[in-house]
Amino acid sequence: MIGRITPEMVSYIVARLLWLPVVLLAVSFVTFTLGHYGPGDPAQVRLGARATPEAVEILREQLGLNRPFVNQYLSYVVGVIQGDFGESYTFQGRSVREIIGRKVWISAQLGFAALNIAIWLGIPLGLLAAYKHGTWTDTALVSFSLLFYATPVFIAAPFLILFAALELHLFPTSGWGGLFSTHIIMPALVMGLPGVAGIVRLTRTSALEVLNQDYIRTARAKGLREITVQRRHVLRNALIPILTIVGLSIASLVEGAFITETIFGIPGIGRLAVDSIFKRDYPIIMALVLITASAFVFANLAVDILYGILDPRIRLR
Repeated sequence: MIGRITPEMVSYIVARLLWLPVVLLAVSFVTFTLGHYGPGDPAQVRLGARATPEAVEILREQLGLNRPFVNQYLSYVVGVIQGDFGESYTFQGRSVREIIGRKVWISAQLGFAALNIAIWLGIPLGLLAAYKHGTWTDTALVSFSLLFYATPVFIAAPFLILFAALELHLFPTSGWGGLFSTHIIMPALVMGLPGVAGIVRLTRTSALEVLNQDYIRTARAKGLREITVQRRHVLRNALIPILTIVGLSIASLVEGAFITETIFGIPGIGRLAVDSIFKRDYPIIMALVLITASAFVFANLAVDILYGILDPRIRLR
């Protein structure tokens, strides 16, 4: 029987949500401090190596970089609360929210497609490997999934482009057309197939532990159909440890994938994040860190809630 939302669970959710501002404040303070005292001057980076000290100082004053650290940090926090992440140091005259908004959405769509590939292939194959435990099917499934895991992106992507795009002309080689376009198929496969191995192994291990439990033998002894035993008892209980991996994967959707996005010419957040680090564009870096931290907090909260729903024996504290 699937659990229901209890008053204790509601209290737990509210308590976790109240901690969210504290977590984000701590993350923002650490990131802001590292950016403020770290190597490199954003004004110097923007003007170039040949800029005069006078020009650098003028730009620092325009950007507010010469103000005391506390004043800069408090101004930033107030702006974030109002939905303003500041202005990019690199893209002059453009707000951070304008720059990263569309790119985060593109990377999230690509990550979502890749995650679906990993889940919808990994879980059934893992269950099949568990039911065929000790046979050649079990060995073949685990070995086949590990092959994808061991293949690096910079080898898998060119091979897929050469075979599926240039030889068979099945998919376009680069570009972006959205979640439901053919442009997403190859990059989603490159990102999703390595994740199949982890889900296969975790599902297989979890299912084997569940299959050895007494309640599985009892359910079969009662005459329940095998499909009912698999769906109600094996699958639901085997999914509990997998939720943690899936939750963290969902949170990482906003991070982007630098190599994959670069090879396939996808205008996602991965390339922007790397360029911002090298160019000391701290407003963009700060925004990406806060967005990622928020995603992980909400993903962990969702996983905890699903634990209680899938298994009423689990109590949230």
